[in-house]
Amino acid sequence: MSHRCRTILLLGASGFIGSALLTRLKQDGYFVTGVVRDPKAAARLPLDRAIGLDLRSATGADKWLDALSGVDAVINCAGVLQDGARDSTDAVHVDAPAALYEACERLGISRVIHFSALNAEQKPLSEFSESKRQIEHILAASRLDWVILRPSVVVGHNAYGGSALFRGLAALPLSVRLPRAGRISVVQLDDVVETVIRLLRPDSGGRIALDLAGPRPLTFDAIVTRYRAWLGWKPARPVTVPSAAMRVGSKFGDLAGRLGWRPPVRSTGTSEMLRGAEGDPAGWNRVTAIVPRSLEQALAAEPASVQERWFARLYFLRPLAIVIFALFWITTGIISLTIGWDIGVSYMQESGAGALSQPSVIAGALADIAIGLAILYRPTTRWGLIGGVAITLFYLIAGTIVLPRLWADPLGPMLKIWPILALNFILLAILEER
Repeated sequence: MSHRCRTILLLGASGFIGSALLTRLKQDGYFVTGVVRDPKAAARLPLDRAIGLDLRSATGADKWLDALSGVDAVINCAGVLQDGARDSTDAVHVDAPAALYEACERLGISRVIHFSALNAEQKPLSEFSESKRQIEHILAASRLDWVILRPSVVVGHNAYGGSALFRGLAALPLSVRLPRAGRISVVQLDDVVETVIRLLRPDSGGRIALDLAGPRPLTFDAIVTRYRAWLGWKPARPVTVPSAAMRVGSKFGDLAGRLGWRPPVRSTGTSEMLRGAEGDPAGWNRVTAIVPRSLEQALAAEPASVQERWFARLYFLRPLAIVIFALFWITTGIISLTIGWDIGVSYMQESGAGALSQPSVIAGALADIAIGLAILYRPTTRWGLIGGVAITLFYLIAGTIVLPRLWADPLGPMLKIWPILALNFILLAILEER
Protein backbone atom coordinates (compact mmCIF):
# COMPACT_ATOMS: atom_id res chain seq x y z
CA MET A 1 0.00 0.00 0.00
CA SER A 2 1.73 3.16 -1.18
CA HIS A 3 -0.80 5.88 -0.26
CA ARG A 4 -2.39 6.90 2.99
CA CYS A 5 -5.99 5.81 3.48
CA ARG A 6 -8.22 8.64 4.68
CA THR A 7 -11.74 7.43 3.89
CA ILE A 8 -12.79 4.16 5.47
CA LEU A 9 -15.77 1.85 5.00
CA LEU A 10 -16.33 0.13 8.34
CA LEU A 11 -18.54 -2.94 8.65
CA GLY A 12 -19.81 -3.79 12.11
CA ALA A 13 -19.46 -0.17 13.23
CA SER A 14 -21.86 -0.65 16.14
CA GLY A 15 -20.23 -3.85 17.39
CA PHE A 16 -17.80 -4.48 20.22
CA ILE A 17 -14.64 -4.08 18.13
CA GLY A 18 -16.15 -1.82 15.49
CA SER A 19 -17.41 0.88 17.87
CA ALA A 20 -14.04 1.12 19.63
CA LEU A 21 -12.25 1.25 16.29
CA LEU A 22 -14.62 3.92 15.02
CA THR A 23 -13.81 6.17 17.98
CA ARG A 24 -10.09 5.84 17.33
CA LEU A 25 -10.44 6.40 13.59
CA LYS A 26 -12.33 9.63 14.22
CA GLN A 27 -9.72 10.78 16.73
CA ASP A 28 -7.05 10.22 14.08
CA GLY A 29 -8.92 12.27 11.48
CA TYR A 30 -10.37 9.59 9.23
CA PHE A 31 -13.65 10.01 7.35
CA VAL A 32 -15.68 6.93 8.24
CA THR A 33 -18.65 5.46 6.45
CA GLY A 34 -20.28 2.87 8.66
CA VAL A 35 -22.45 -0.05 7.64
CA VAL A 36 -25.07 -0.68 10.32
CA ARG A 37 -28.29 -2.64 10.39
CA ASP A 38 -30.01 -0.71 13.15
CA PRO A 39 -30.72 3.00 12.42
CA LYS A 40 -30.89 3.65 16.18
CA ALA A 41 -27.32 2.40 16.52
CA ALA A 42 -26.17 4.71 13.73
CA ALA A 43 -27.70 7.71 15.50
CA ARG A 44 -25.47 7.30 18.55
CA LEU A 45 -22.24 6.66 16.62
CA PRO A 46 -19.83 9.40 15.44
CA LEU A 47 -20.09 8.33 11.80
CA ASP A 48 -19.53 10.76 8.95
CA ARG A 49 -21.88 8.71 6.82
CA ALA A 50 -24.17 5.83 7.78
CA ILE A 51 -25.29 3.11 5.40
CA GLY A 52 -28.30 1.14 6.58
CA LEU A 53 -27.69 -2.34 5.24
CA ASP A 54 -28.57 -5.82 6.47
CA LEU A 55 -25.69 -8.07 5.44
CA ARG A 56 -28.10 -10.97 4.97
CA SER A 57 -29.43 -9.17 1.88
CA ALA A 58 -26.14 -7.63 0.68
CA THR A 59 -24.93 -10.69 -1.18
CA GLY A 60 -24.45 -9.12 -4.63
CA ALA A 61 -21.54 -6.87 -5.63
CA ASP A 62 -23.92 -4.19 -6.93
CA LYS A 63 -25.33 -3.76 -3.42
CA TRP A 64 -21.97 -2.35 -2.29
CA LEU A 65 -21.18 0.18 -5.01
CA ASP A 66 -22.86 3.15 -3.31
CA ALA A 67 -21.30 2.37 0.07
CA LEU A 68 -17.84 2.18 -1.54
CA SER A 69 -18.07 5.56 -3.26
CA GLY A 70 -14.92 7.57 -2.45
CA VAL A 71 -13.57 4.90 -0.10
CA ASP A 72 -9.82 4.22 0.24
CA ALA A 73 -9.93 1.13 2.45
CA VAL A 74 -12.39 -1.36 3.91
CA ILE A 75 -12.37 -2.73 7.45
CA ASN A 76 -14.70 -5.66 8.08
CA CYS A 77 -15.47 -6.20 11.78
CA ALA A 78 -18.90 -7.74 11.20
CA GLY A 79 -19.52 -11.13 12.73
CA VAL A 80 -22.10 -13.37 14.35
CA LEU A 81 -21.56 -16.36 16.60
CA GLN A 82 -24.35 -18.60 15.38
CA ASP A 83 -27.42 -18.66 13.16
CA GLY A 84 -30.55 -17.28 14.78
CA ALA A 85 -33.70 -15.29 14.17
CA ARG A 86 -31.61 -12.19 13.36
CA ASP A 87 -28.35 -13.76 12.17
CA SER A 88 -26.90 -15.94 9.42
CA THR A 89 -23.26 -17.00 9.63
CA ASP A 90 -23.04 -17.85 5.92
CA ALA A 91 -24.50 -14.51 4.83
CA VAL A 92 -22.54 -12.33 7.27
CA HIS A 93 -19.21 -14.18 7.11
CA VAL A 94 -19.14 -15.44 3.51
CA ASP A 95 -21.75 -14.24 1.03
CA ALA A 96 -21.87 -10.53 1.90
CA PRO A 97 -18.06 -10.10 2.34
CA ALA A 98 -17.39 -12.00 -0.90
CA ALA A 99 -19.73 -9.63 -2.73
CA LEU A 100 -18.08 -6.64 -1.03
CA TYR A 101 -14.59 -7.74 -2.00
CA GLU A 102 -15.69 -8.34 -5.57
CA ALA A 103 -17.03 -4.78 -5.65
CA CYS A 104 -13.70 -3.54 -4.24
CA GLU A 105 -11.86 -5.21 -7.12
CA ARG A 106 -14.21 -3.59 -9.64
CA LEU A 107 -13.62 -0.12 -8.17
CA GLY A 108 -9.89 -0.51 -7.61
CA ILE A 109 -10.10 -0.35 -3.80
CA SER A 110 -7.33 -2.71 -2.83
CA ARG A 111 -6.81 -2.27 0.92
CA VAL A 112 -8.98 -4.59 3.01
CA ILE A 113 -8.55 -5.40 6.69
CA HIS A 114 -10.67 -8.41 7.50
CA PHE A 115 -11.43 -9.77 10.97
CA SER A 116 -11.51 -13.54 11.18
CA ALA A 117 -10.98 -15.69 14.27
CA LEU A 118 -8.12 -17.54 15.90
CA ASN A 119 -8.02 -21.18 14.73
CA ALA A 120 -10.07 -20.32 11.61
CA GLU A 121 -7.50 -22.12 9.47
CA GLN A 122 -7.81 -25.28 11.56
CA LYS A 123 -10.45 -28.00 11.31
CA PRO A 124 -13.83 -26.26 11.65
CA LEU A 125 -15.94 -27.19 14.65
CA SER A 126 -19.06 -25.27 13.67
CA GLU A 127 -20.70 -23.19 10.97
CA PHE A 128 -18.97 -20.21 12.58
CA SER A 129 -15.43 -21.52 12.11
CA GLU A 130 -16.24 -23.05 8.71
CA SER A 131 -17.58 -19.74 7.42
CA LYS A 132 -14.51 -17.91 8.74
CA ARG A 133 -12.27 -20.39 6.92
CA GLN A 134 -14.20 -20.05 3.66
CA ILE A 135 -13.99 -16.27 3.46
CA GLU A 136 -10.28 -16.35 4.27
CA HIS A 137 -9.74 -18.57 1.22
CA ILE A 138 -11.89 -16.31 -0.95
CA LEU A 139 -10.00 -13.21 0.16
CA ALA A 140 -6.60 -14.88 -0.24
CA ALA A 141 -7.48 -15.78 -3.85
CA SER A 142 -8.44 -12.18 -4.69
CA ARG A 143 -6.24 -9.44 -6.15
CA LEU A 144 -6.77 -7.24 -3.11
CA ASP A 145 -4.11 -5.94 -0.76
CA TRP A 146 -5.58 -7.74 2.21
CA VAL A 147 -4.73 -8.26 5.85
CA ILE A 148 -6.52 -10.96 7.83
CA LEU A 149 -6.62 -10.49 11.60
CA ARG A 150 -7.40 -13.54 13.72
CA PRO A 151 -8.03 -12.36 17.28
CA SER A 152 -8.39 -14.66 20.23
CA VAL A 153 -11.16 -13.77 22.70
CA VAL A 154 -11.15 -9.97 22.81
CA VAL A 155 -11.77 -8.26 26.15
CA GLY A 156 -11.83 -4.62 27.10
CA HIS A 157 -13.41 -1.95 29.22
CA ASN A 158 -16.58 -2.25 27.16
CA ALA A 159 -18.38 -5.53 27.78
CA TYR A 160 -19.92 -7.75 25.15
CA GLY A 161 -19.71 -11.43 24.27
CA GLY A 162 -16.87 -13.17 26.08
CA SER A 163 -15.83 -10.00 27.88
CA ALA A 164 -19.33 -9.72 29.37
CA LEU A 165 -19.55 -13.44 30.13
CA PHE A 166 -16.37 -13.36 32.23
CA ARG A 167 -17.80 -10.50 34.30
CA GLY A 168 -21.13 -12.27 34.74
CA LEU A 169 -19.51 -15.51 35.87
CA ALA A 170 -17.26 -13.59 38.24
CA ALA A 171 -20.36 -12.18 39.98
CA LEU A 172 -21.92 -15.55 40.75
CA PRO A 173 -21.90 -16.66 44.41
CA LEU A 174 -20.16 -19.89 43.34
CA SER A 175 -17.04 -20.09 41.20
CA VAL A 176 -17.93 -22.05 38.06
CA ARG A 177 -15.21 -24.49 37.03
CA LEU A 178 -15.03 -25.79 33.44
CA PRO A 179 -12.26 -28.39 33.55
CA ARG A 180 -12.65 -29.36 29.87
CA ALA A 181 -12.39 -25.81 28.55
CA GLY A 182 -9.28 -25.02 26.53
CA ARG A 183 -6.83 -22.28 27.40
CA ILE A 184 -7.41 -18.76 26.06
CA SER A 185 -4.86 -16.14 25.08
CA VAL A 186 -7.18 -13.21 25.76
CA VAL A 187 -6.30 -10.09 23.79
CA GLN A 188 -7.06 -6.51 24.77
CA LEU A 189 -9.44 -4.44 22.66
CA ASP A 190 -7.10 -1.43 22.74
CA ASP A 191 -4.29 -3.53 21.27
CA VAL A 192 -6.57 -4.77 18.49
CA VAL A 193 -7.62 -1.22 17.64
CA GLU A 194 -4.00 -0.03 17.60
CA THR A 195 -3.15 -2.87 15.23
CA VAL A 196 -5.71 -1.70 12.67
CA ILE A 197 -4.49 1.88 12.90
CA ARG A 198 -0.91 0.83 12.19
CA LEU A 199 -1.98 -1.35 9.29
CA LEU A 200 -3.68 1.63 7.64
CA ARG A 201 -0.39 3.49 7.40
CA PRO A 202 1.49 3.74 4.09
CA ASP A 203 3.73 0.79 3.27
CA SER A 204 2.47 -1.24 6.22
CA GLY A 205 2.53 -4.41 4.17
CA GLY A 206 -0.24 -6.60 2.90
CA ARG A 207 -1.43 -10.07 1.98
CA ILE A 208 -0.66 -11.35 5.45
CA ALA A 209 -2.63 -13.10 8.19
CA LEU A 210 -1.87 -12.27 11.81
CA ASP A 211 -2.90 -14.10 14.97
CA LEU A 212 -3.81 -11.56 17.65
CA ALA A 213 -3.19 -13.32 20.94
CA GLY A 214 -2.31 -12.24 24.44
CA PRO A 215 1.17 -12.75 25.89
CA ARG A 216 0.29 -15.98 27.68
CA PRO A 217 -2.68 -18.36 27.70
CA LEU A 218 -4.89 -18.72 30.75
CA THR A 219 -7.43 -21.31 31.76
CA PHE A 220 -11.06 -20.26 31.62
CA ASP A 221 -11.27 -20.53 35.41
CA ALA A 222 -8.21 -18.32 35.89
CA ILE A 223 -9.71 -15.58 33.72
CA VAL A 224 -12.92 -15.55 35.74
CA THR A 225 -10.91 -15.50 38.98
CA ARG A 226 -8.96 -12.47 37.82
CA TYR A 227 -12.15 -10.61 36.94
CA ARG A 228 -13.64 -11.43 40.33
CA ALA A 229 -10.60 -10.02 42.09
CA TRP A 230 -10.73 -6.94 39.85
CA LEU A 231 -14.38 -6.40 40.82
CA GLY A 232 -13.31 -6.38 44.46
CA TRP A 233 -14.90 -9.61 45.66
CA LYS A 234 -13.39 -12.40 47.70
CA PRO A 235 -12.80 -15.80 46.04
CA ALA A 236 -15.99 -17.86 45.74
CA ARG A 237 -16.45 -21.51 46.57
CA PRO A 238 -15.67 -23.55 43.41
CA VAL A 239 -18.23 -25.83 41.79
CA THR A 240 -17.45 -28.02 38.78
CA VAL A 241 -19.96 -27.93 35.94
CA PRO A 242 -20.42 -31.39 34.41
CA SER A 243 -20.37 -31.82 30.64
CA ALA A 244 -24.06 -32.78 30.63
CA ALA A 245 -24.97 -29.47 32.27
CA MET A 246 -22.93 -27.57 29.68
CA ARG A 247 -24.79 -29.36 26.88
CA VAL A 248 -28.16 -28.55 28.45
CA GLY A 249 -27.14 -24.91 28.89
CA SER A 250 -26.07 -24.79 25.24
CA LYS A 251 -29.47 -26.09 24.13
CA PHE A 252 -31.24 -23.38 26.09
CA GLY A 253 -28.86 -20.87 24.51
CA ASP A 254 -29.70 -22.22 21.05
CA LEU A 255 -33.40 -21.80 21.81
CA ALA A 256 -32.78 -18.22 22.87
CA GLY A 257 -30.90 -17.70 19.60
CA ARG A 258 -33.88 -18.88 17.60
CA LEU A 259 -35.94 -16.30 19.48
CA GLY A 260 -33.56 -13.56 18.36
CA TRP A 261 -31.33 -13.28 21.44
CA ARG A 262 -27.53 -13.57 21.25
CA PRO A 263 -26.31 -15.38 24.36
CA PRO A 264 -22.61 -16.33 24.29
CA VAL A 265 -23.40 -19.77 25.71
CA ARG A 266 -24.73 -21.67 22.70
CA SER A 267 -23.60 -24.80 20.87
CA THR A 268 -21.03 -22.85 18.86
CA GLY A 269 -19.71 -20.98 21.86
CA THR A 270 -19.41 -24.19 23.87
CA SER A 271 -17.53 -25.98 21.05
CA GLU A 272 -15.09 -23.12 20.67
CA MET A 273 -14.74 -22.87 24.46
CA LEU A 274 -13.73 -26.51 24.69
CA ARG A 275 -11.18 -26.07 21.89
CA GLY A 276 -9.79 -22.91 23.44
CA ALA A 277 -8.18 -19.94 21.72
CA GLU A 278 -4.48 -20.22 22.37
CA GLY A 279 -2.09 -18.36 20.08
CA ASP A 280 1.39 -16.96 19.66
CA PRO A 281 1.74 -13.15 19.39
CA ALA A 282 5.26 -13.30 17.88
CA GLY A 283 4.16 -12.72 14.28
CA TRP A 284 1.86 -9.91 15.32
CA ASN A 285 4.70 -8.22 17.21
CA ARG A 286 7.11 -8.67 14.32
CA VAL A 287 4.81 -6.96 11.79
CA THR A 288 3.35 -4.18 13.96
CA ALA A 289 5.86 -3.81 16.84
CA ILE A 290 2.91 -4.08 19.24
CA VAL A 291 3.61 -5.82 22.54
CA PRO A 292 0.22 -7.12 23.68
CA ARG A 293 -0.76 -6.41 27.25
CA SER A 294 -1.66 -9.17 29.65
CA LEU A 295 -5.07 -9.38 31.30
CA GLU A 296 -3.50 -8.51 34.65
CA GLN A 297 -1.89 -5.36 33.23
CA ALA A 298 -5.10 -4.21 31.59
CA LEU A 299 -7.24 -4.76 34.68
CA ALA A 300 -4.71 -3.06 36.95
CA ALA A 301 -4.67 -0.01 34.67
CA GLU A 302 -8.38 0.68 35.16
CA PRO A 303 -9.94 -0.21 38.52
CA ALA A 304 -13.50 -1.50 38.48
CA SER A 305 -16.26 1.02 39.14
CA VAL A 306 -19.64 0.52 40.77
CA GLN A 307 -21.13 0.45 37.26
CA GLU A 308 -18.95 -2.56 36.48
CA ARG A 309 -20.21 -4.37 39.56
CA TRP A 310 -23.81 -3.54 38.68
CA PHE A 311 -23.34 -4.90 35.17
CA ALA A 312 -21.69 -8.09 36.41
CA ARG A 313 -24.45 -8.80 38.91
CA LEU A 314 -27.18 -8.07 36.35
CA TYR A 315 -25.62 -10.20 33.61
CA PHE A 316 -27.48 -13.41 34.50
CA LEU A 317 -30.32 -11.71 36.40
CA ARG A 318 -31.40 -9.87 33.25
CA PRO A 319 -32.28 -12.94 31.13
CA LEU A 320 -33.76 -14.65 34.21
CA ALA A 321 -36.02 -11.65 34.84
CA ILE A 322 -37.09 -11.50 31.18
CA VAL A 323 -38.02 -15.19 31.12
CA ILE A 324 -39.88 -15.02 34.45
CA PHE A 325 -41.73 -11.86 33.42
CA ALA A 326 -42.74 -13.33 30.05
CA LEU A 327 -43.96 -16.51 31.74
CA PHE A 328 -45.88 -14.40 34.25
CA TRP A 329 -47.89 -12.76 31.46
CA ILE A 330 -48.42 -16.02 29.57
CA THR A 331 -49.44 -17.94 32.68
CA THR A 332 -51.83 -15.17 33.74
CA GLY A 333 -53.58 -15.44 30.39
CA ILE A 334 -53.77 -19.23 30.55
CA ILE A 335 -55.16 -19.19 34.09
CA SER A 336 -57.81 -16.68 33.04
CA LEU A 337 -58.97 -19.04 30.30
CA THR A 338 -58.92 -22.17 32.48
CA ILE A 339 -59.07 -22.53 36.26
CA GLY A 340 -59.56 -18.80 36.85
CA TRP A 341 -62.36 -18.42 34.30
CA ASP A 342 -65.24 -18.29 36.78
CA ILE A 343 -63.46 -15.77 39.01
CA GLY A 344 -62.66 -13.51 36.05
CA VAL A 345 -66.23 -13.64 34.74
CA SER A 346 -67.64 -12.91 38.20
CA TYR A 347 -65.42 -9.83 38.49
CA MET A 348 -66.66 -8.55 35.15
CA GLN A 349 -70.29 -9.21 36.03
CA GLU A 350 -69.83 -7.39 39.33
CA SER A 351 -68.43 -4.43 37.42
CA GLY A 352 -71.60 -4.26 35.31
CA ALA A 353 -70.16 -5.65 32.06
CA GLY A 354 -73.20 -7.91 31.61
CA ALA A 355 -73.13 -9.75 28.27
CA LEU A 356 -69.59 -8.50 27.67
CA SER A 357 -68.23 -10.29 30.73
CA GLN A 358 -67.02 -13.45 29.00
CA PRO A 359 -65.66 -11.67 25.86
CA SER A 360 -63.81 -9.24 28.16
CA VAL A 361 -62.11 -12.07 30.05
CA ILE A 362 -61.11 -13.74 26.77
CA ALA A 363 -59.76 -10.48 25.35
CA GLY A 364 -57.76 -9.74 28.49
CA ALA A 365 -56.34 -13.25 28.62
CA LEU A 366 -55.26 -13.17 24.96
CA ALA A 367 -53.69 -9.76 25.48
CA ASP A 368 -51.69 -11.09 28.43
CA ILE A 369 -50.47 -14.08 26.41
CA ALA A 370 -49.55 -11.85 23.45
CA ILE A 371 -47.51 -9.57 25.72
CA GLY A 372 -45.64 -12.55 27.18
CA LEU A 373 -44.83 -13.98 23.76
CA ALA A 374 -43.72 -10.55 22.51
CA ILE A 375 -41.33 -10.21 25.47
CA LEU A 376 -39.76 -13.62 24.72
CA TYR A 377 -39.12 -12.82 21.03
CA ARG A 378 -36.18 -10.40 20.91
CA PRO A 379 -37.27 -8.31 17.88
CA THR A 380 -40.52 -7.47 19.71
CA THR A 381 -39.34 -7.44 23.33
CA ARG A 382 -39.41 -3.67 23.69
CA TRP A 383 -42.93 -3.50 22.27
CA GLY A 384 -44.00 -6.31 24.58
CA LEU A 385 -42.70 -4.42 27.62
CA ILE A 386 -44.34 -1.19 26.49
CA GLY A 387 -47.56 -3.12 25.95
CA GLY A 388 -47.19 -4.52 29.44
CA VAL A 389 -46.96 -1.01 30.88
CA ALA A 390 -50.02 0.10 28.91
CA ILE A 391 -52.25 -2.82 29.86
CA THR A 392 -51.11 -2.69 33.50
CA LEU A 393 -52.09 0.96 33.72
CA PHE A 394 -55.40 0.12 32.05
CA TYR A 395 -56.07 -2.60 34.64
CA LEU A 396 -55.15 -0.13 37.40
CA ILE A 397 -57.47 2.63 36.21
CA ALA A 398 -60.36 0.37 35.17
CA GLY A 399 -60.17 -1.67 38.37
CA THR A 400 -60.16 1.46 40.50
CA ILE A 401 -63.23 2.82 38.74
CA VAL A 402 -65.42 -0.30 38.48
CA LEU A 403 -64.17 -2.43 41.42
CA PRO A 404 -62.61 -0.11 44.02
CA ARG A 405 -63.02 -2.78 46.70
CA LEU A 406 -60.06 -4.63 45.19
CA TRP A 407 -57.79 -2.08 46.91
CA ALA A 408 -58.92 -3.58 50.24
CA ASP A 409 -58.45 -7.19 49.14
CA PRO A 410 -56.00 -8.88 51.61
CA LEU A 411 -54.16 -10.53 48.68
CA GLY A 412 -53.49 -7.09 47.23
CA PRO A 413 -54.23 -7.59 43.50
CA MET A 414 -54.15 -3.83 42.92
CA LEU A 415 -51.10 -3.20 45.10
CA LYS A 416 -49.14 -5.86 43.18
CA ILE A 417 -49.48 -3.74 40.05
CA TRP A 418 -46.76 -1.39 41.34
CA PRO A 419 -43.91 -3.95 41.44
CA ILE A 420 -45.07 -5.19 38.02
CA LEU A 421 -44.73 -1.67 36.64
CA ALA A 422 -41.33 -1.28 38.34
CA LEU A 423 -40.03 -4.48 36.75
CA ASN A 424 -41.33 -3.34 33.37
CA PHE A 425 -39.40 -0.08 33.59
CA ILE A 426 -36.24 -1.79 34.87
CA LEU A 427 -36.22 -4.26 31.98
CA LEU A 428 -36.80 -1.46 29.48
CA ALA A 429 -33.83 0.39 31.01
CA ILE A 430 -31.40 -2.56 30.72
CA LEU A 431 -32.70 -4.09 27.49
CA GLU A 432 -29.91 -2.86 25.21
CA GLU A 433 -27.21 -5.45 24.52
CA ARG A 434 -24.44 -3.08 23.46
